[in-house]
Amino acid sequence: MRKQLQHLLEERVQQCVSDKRNPVHHCKVIEQKKESNSKRSAEIVKAKAIGKINSKMEGEEFTEVFYSVHYQYLIKQKNQMYIEEEVEKRKAKFYKGVLVEDFHVYPQSLDSLKTTSEDREGGEELEERQSYRYDRLKAVRYAERWWNDYNPAYKQFDVDCTNYISQCLHSGGAPMLGYPNRSKGWWMRSDNWSFSWSVANSMRWYLPGAKTGLRAREVGSPEELLLGDVICYDFQGDGRFDHTTIVTGKDGNGMPLVNAHTTNSRMRYWAYEDSTAYTTNIKYKFLTIVDDQKDGAKK
Repeated sequence: MRKQLQHLLEERVQQCVSDKRNPVHHCKVIEQKKESNSKRSAEIVKAKAIGKINSKMEGEEFTEVFYSVHYQYLIKQKNQMYIEEEVEKRKAKFYKGVLVEDFHVYPQSLDSLKTTSEDREGGEELEERQSYRYDRLKAVRYAERWWNDYNPAYKQFDVDCTNYISQCLHSGGAPMLGYPNRSKGWWMRSDNWSFSWSVANSMRWYLPGAKTGLRAREVGSPEELLLGDVICYDFQGDGRFDHTTIVTGKDGNGMPLVNAHTTNSRMRYWAYEDSTAYTTNIKYKFLTIVDDQKDGAKK
C-alpha cells in the first residue's frame, strides 16, 4: 500500500510540471492550480510531495488509509520566484491490497454550528475602550511560524482557519475584549472563546463593525491589502462566509499571497481557484486592519 501511495504522489508531482495528462492519475485540483497560475503569467517549475500515513482501518476486504501530503511548489512569475506550500489530509481505500479510491478529506465547517444572528452580534459597541498599534511584521512572522503547526497556548479546532487568523492578529498587537460574553467582542481565554475569534462568518461581520479594539475597513480590491490584512471567503456565494486567510506576501503583480489553516497553506494565491471548495459563485471581503496610531495621525 505504501508503494502505491508513493507512486500516486510521484504522478501528481509530475503532473504539476508537465503538460501531459495521465488519465489514470489525473488530479483535477492540480489542473486548477496550473490554470490559476497561467492566468497571472506564473508557472510551477518544480514540485515536491512528502506523504505521511497517520492511521489505518483494516477490514476483511477493504483497508482505509488516512494520510497527509506536504506539497511544495516553486513558482516562477516574471522575475520573481517563491515557494508555495500546503498540506492536504487524504483518505485512500484499498480492495484486497489494490488502491481503488483516493480523495481529499475536508472537515465540516465550524460555521454550520452557529446561527447568523449569533455571528453578527460581535460588532456592537462595547463600553471597554482599548487602543493599540498593529505590528504587521509580527503578525506575519507568527503566520509563518505556525502555518503548519499549532500553538499549544491556544485551543485547536478541526476547522482552525479563523482561530489561526485570530492568533496572528493578536500576535500583531490587537487586544482581546468582551470576555466572557461569546457574542460580544473578540477574545479567547482558557477553554472559552468568542464567536468572532473562531467562526469565519462571525469574524467577517465583526471586523468592519467593531468600534473599538480590533477592527478593519473594507477595501474594494485585493491589491489594496497590506501584509497582515485579512481576506474572508464565501465559497458558495450564499452570504455565509466559510474561510479566512491572512496576507503574508505579494506576487509579481502585487497581488496577495496568503497563509491559512484547516488545509494548511503558505504563500498561496489569494483567489483560491485551486481549492476543492471553490465555486464560480465565490465572494470575497477584503479587510485592512485599522491601526489606532496611524489612523489617529491622519485626523
